[in-house]
Amino acid sequence: MSASLAPIVLFVYNRPDHTRRTIEALVKNTGARESELFIYSDAPKNASAEASVMAVRTYLKAISGFKQVTITERERNWGLADSIVDGVSTIVNQYGKVVVLEDDIVTSPHFLTYMNQALALYEHDDRVMHVSGYFHPVDPKGLPDTFFYNQASCWGWGTWKRAWQTYNGDTSALYTQLRTKPIAHEYYVACLSQLRGNLRGSITTWAAKWQASILLHRGLCLHPAHSYVTNIGHDGSGIHSERNASFSVVPEELNQTPTLNKVPDFTEHQEAAQRADTFMRTLRPSLLKRVTKRILWYVK
Repeated sequence: MSASLAPIVLFVYNRPDHTRRTIEALVKNTGARESELFIYSDAPKNASAEASVMAVRTYLKAISGFKQVTITERERNWGLADSIVDGVSTIVNQYGKVVVLEDDIVTSPHFLTYMNQALALYEHDDRVMHVSGYFHPVDPKGLPDTFFYNQASCWGWGTWKRAWQTYNGDTSALYTQLRTKPIAHEYYVACLSQLRGNLRGSITTWAAKWQASILLHRGLCLHPAHSYVTNIGHDGSGIHSERNASFSVVPEELNQTPTLNKVPDFTEHQEAAQRADTFMRTLRPSLLKRVTKRILWYVK
């Protein structure tokens, strides 16, 4: 593997069309042919998923256009959270850095260039813990090309071994520590909510634990003003995604800038954070809907 390019880790399950679109976009990236691709294919959870999982695995065996493709076919159903934590840990511990995708992320042709440049630029800056290829679809006017906004967006992202070793899977400990922190941003509210969901057993996620680990270590997350990725999974097909186009970026409008400069100020960009908070608040369910959802969960 080229010393300058991070390995790509892709997690797939039972969506052959989404997987195909993800791969077709990724292979068009500058640097794809020089990159190693590691694919983790989860096993079917039940009989109804067997045919679609097999369809995905058949497609994976025909992939080309990368330096090397390594496919791990899980023999039992791990679930997305456990599969990602295991796969990322395995590859980042071996290579020192990693670019991570799921089977519903369509990338700009310059995504890998952006990710590898960022991973090289901030490799030795310990406070930078996460590189995101996505930013909320807010008005980018006046924002720098890249900035620190400390939501650990996981739709096309990257990190280093030094940062990932802080990942903590102890939900209770994370929740207890994080709830005392005075962080006035929507991603903090969402993180606490998801941690509570994990504690109640209503959801099983890994991203909230990664977000909490970063916040507790006062880590920084790099974002672009214009997204290099779009999530095509908000069509109701995903395990954890509902039908919702609010977060979508039109593929033709993805970032086409192949280079970036190092952010001079190692603090969270307040204007970017404010715009993201405003965007997220417009999507927050009303109090009535939140209470109704909580009641229905308890009744269930």
